[in-house]
Amino acid sequence: MEQRDSEAAAPTLGVGMVGYAFMGAAHSQGWRTVGRVFDLPLRPVLAAIGGRDEAAVRAAAAKHGWASAESDWRDLVTRDDVQLVDICTPGDSHAEIAIAALEAGKHVLCEKPLANSVAEAEAMVAAAERARQRGQLAMVGFNYRRVPAMAYARRLIAEGRLGTLRHVRVSYLQDWLVDPQFPLTWRLKREHAGSGALGDLGAHIVDLAQYLAGEPLVGVSALSETFVRERPLPAGASAGLSAPGGAERGPVTVDDAALFTGRLASGALASFEATRMAAGRKNALRLEINGELGSLAFDLERLNELSFHDHTEPAASSGFRRILVTESEHPYLQAWWPPGHGLGYEHTFAHQARDLVVAIATGTDPVPSFADGLQVQRVLAAVEESAAKSAVYTPVPTSVRAFVPESAQASAPASAQAQV
Repeated sequence: MEQRDSEAAAPTLGVGMVGYAFMGAAHSQGWRTVGRVFDLPLRPVLAAIGGRDEAAVRAAAAKHGWASAESDWRDLVTRDDVQLVDICTPGDSHAEIAIAALEAGKHVLCEKPLANSVAEAEAMVAAAERARQRGQLAMVGFNYRRVPAMAYARRLIAEGRLGTLRHVRVSYLQDWLVDPQFPLTWRLKREHAGSGALGDLGAHIVDLAQYLAGEPLVGVSALSETFVRERPLPAGASAGLSAPGGAERGPVTVDDAALFTGRLASGALASFEATRMAAGRKNALRLEINGELGSLAFDLERLNELSFHDHTEPAASSGFRRILVTESEHPYLQAWWPPGHGLGYEHTFAHQARDLVVAIATGTDPVPSFADGLQVQRVLAAVEESAAKSAVYTPVPTSVRAFVPESAQASAPASAQAQV
């Protein structure tokens, strides 16, 4: 695609990314695409990508369009041509990299979950608050907020179309761990991943529930299980969600599945299921929200659609109706294709990049913030505590937070939001 004149003329924003595997590829796609689709006040430049395996990171740089590669993240976060650091590494390194990048004067985007513990997340929030005083911004990457149908659902709820909320139910089901011979990759080790399906998938659905409802969870009751307790040690490097296994075996130290209920601040009830052991379910994220005036339902496998029921309509003609979320009036869609031409998973990362770039250009706080990520981390910790106590109801500590109905960046051209 040709570079547009407005893109070429805009001031640049040098991006450095740490991590190059599954999430690194997804974020790279977002950064590579965003300036070619949206009219941005800053032009992202893919300055450098970092990773420990020098050969692999150089191959990733060549594949995904990064100008250079670094084998030590410390060198990347101090580069003069990097103004924003994007963290796509396992959770055990998020806090160290993010805090160092903020202290080096960089903006930060950190993939979810924010950290592996509440203590780490609190340290990251404190670093972000200090950096904010110097003009640096920090955002956590919950990309499903950037599905246009989800942003539109939040708009409908904020407008009161569902009335007082009563129920939120969300499930996120995958099946890539069903085979007991799948090897013991980093996602199955607590010291690297923090938790299993709970942090990997549960973090997404907790964030979506709180974002859509516009309020935090204040308590949970949970069960979790590790169905396969030992797995073959990896015989080679992992790629995405797969890796070859060897003859030796090691212990799985995270959950395979988590099931929990909760209560929102308003008193609405919520239920959650996260598993990587649901045979036949590849990436099945489904949610439904019921209020006194209506309901919304969403299925990620049909991510351009949103189901809406208006309970105020006459009973004889009421029922769920499909909203095809592809109109230019819908969030983010003004930059893409004509109505009826759907978007996909990869577009959420371009939307995420867009919102952060606009926030940096305008000096406005991006969402979700590190404080939002901390709130999710507190829910995950409460779930683990409850599960360890045989589902005892466990309060979730909360702080005053601003649940933004929908970023203004999703509904207006970027050129109208910032003057640089």
